Amino acid sequence: MSFQLFGLPVSQGVAIGRAVMVSSSRVDVAHYFIRESDVDAEIERLRSSRDAVATELSTLQRDLPDDAPAELSALLDVHLMLLHDETLALATKHWIEDRRYNAEWALSAQLEVLARQFDDMDDDYLRERKADVEQVVERMLRAMARGSPSVLTDLPPPTNGAMPHNEPLVMVANDIAPADMLHFKRSVFAGFVTDVGGKTSHTAIVARSLDIPAVVGAREGSRVIRQDDLVVVDGDAGLVIVNPSDIVLEEYRFRQRQSELERQRLSRLRHTPAVTLDGERVELLANIEMPGDASAAVAAGAVGVGLFRTEFLFMNRAGELPGEDEQFEAYRAAVLAMNGMPVTIRTVDVGADKPLDRMSVNELRHEHALNPALGLRAIRWSLSEPAMFRQQIRAILRASAFGKVKLLVPMLAHVGEAMQTLDAIARAKQQLVDAGKPFVDVEVGAMIEVPAAALVMPSLLRLFDFVSLGTNDLIQYTLAIDRGDESVAHLYDPWHPAVLKLIEGVIRQARAAGKGVSVCGEMAGDPAFTEVLLAMGLRSFSMHPSQIASIKQNVLLAHSQRLVPLVDAAFRSDDVWTGCERLREAAARG
Repeated sequence: MSFQLFGLPVSQGVAIGRAVMVSSSRVDVAHYFIRESDVDAEIERLRSSRDAVATELSTLQRDLPDDAPAELSALLDVHLMLLHDETLALATKHWIEDRRYNAEWALSAQLEVLARQFDDMDDDYLRERKADVEQVVERMLRAMARGSPSVLTDLPPPTNGAMPHNEPLVMVANDIAPADMLHFKRSVFAGFVTDVGGKTSHTAIVARSLDIPAVVGAREGSRVIRQDDLVVVDGDAGLVIVNPSDIVLEEYRFRQRQSELERQRLSRLRHTPAVTLDGERVELLANIEMPGDASAAVAAGAVGVGLFRTEFLFMNRAGELPGEDEQFEAYRAAVLAMNGMPVTIRTVDVGADKPLDRMSVNELRHEHALNPALGLRAIRWSLSEPAMFRQQIRAILRASAFGKVKLLVPMLAHVGEAMQTLDAIARAKQQLVDAGKPFVDVEVGAMIEVPAAALVMPSLLRLFDFVSLGTNDLIQYTLAIDRGDESVAHLYDPWHPAVLKLIEGVIRQARAAGKGVSVCGEMAGDPAFTEVLLAMGLRSFSMHPSQIASIKQNVLLAHSQRLVPLVDAAFRSDDVWTGCERLREAAARG
């Protein structure tokens, strides 16, 4: 019987394959009372399962392939920390000692307690973290029952022998643990469907990193889809079609073929210079999170790194921050991998959706209550930790001796912050001079992410060598929209006249001052905005490496002056709403 399920499209593309069902994260366990004399033995079983899972996760992390996304290692760190969290360990021990529950029952009971606490949270992103606790507990239960096999070794065999080895498979689960995504990448799975999750969930993040079609939040998917059903995953529309008709199946197979042909065609543009029809040369740069991502940037045809997000070096380290030498080696590796092309390294931007280690539910509640998006994050946190900040600056400066490096400062809003930052850089330089360590006098840039910075551009341009527009946060703060909150996601609008007016103003003022300006947010990688940004005067775009080919195609087909009259009309008239709508329509017509 054919039917459809609707969920959230979190990773684009089409996958077609036979369903492989993975059991729910709530593993069935035996429930029985133990004798007092068995308490120590049950606690030992609990400890042994924890140690077995810790070894398993550590081994998976150690054996990560070089091309594994940076997020995957970070997610494994999260699970290792949860595994050793006292909130889980001590409370589970309590169930064994006081209630005489067997170890499996005790672990499941504590999971229920933690799950209720996560469910009571108001923040969608934090509620989704419940899945991480569930996945850790699941692995411990498996360790107790079967010696900690991986998820793929537990998969049921095909029900009717209709699944040949060369036929694509689609994984269907209540949720998929980040650790199991390693197996997912190395296997024949073409896509996946989960019952739960949102656009900020770990499975969604990893899916986008691996470029795998995925639909999350399909609710009853794992209960209504059966083993070996033929499944179509439409990662563009958030649609799952089970046992499609021949006509529908052929339509999606045609879309797959067209997508592959388009991918091959675009790949031929890798070495083609990005020049518009009217001869304007455009710089297409890559955003990276870890040094290993630099090779993907080079392979995609990037002419440099426009944004190296260094916070991923700081996250999920059980409270221990990376030292200067460790950071230096990471930055140097990225610089060397780019073969002389420029690398813009942003100082650490933690807070909001990128917190440092949060070990317990209480800490998560505390972080949520403080409204982290408006709290001590990015440059504010760095300036509050001057020793750490100068340590990072020294590491970045030292890497400049091995290639062209720029230093970028996130979330500036006050001139006082800018002066403090420049003073910290000067102090770091002097320390390197005193230590006899080589460095180059790098360019220093300001990240424009809050409206306050966009509105005081002349002051910032006098202090900095270049600016970079972080459109994701700029849109969020301009419209007062939490981009991770699905209840207001429909109001997150990059076409809002206020947003476009701020972006146009930043680009215009930077160019007038003779300072470099780039866009490194999602707008840079969105083809709908390419010609609009060109008309505003932008000549430097930075995006995920996978987006470079399609944006380059748009640049090659664009005339940088075509939309200039509409841009001028939109922001020089009294009716900015109508002007921006006309600009949007003209951009869509191409």
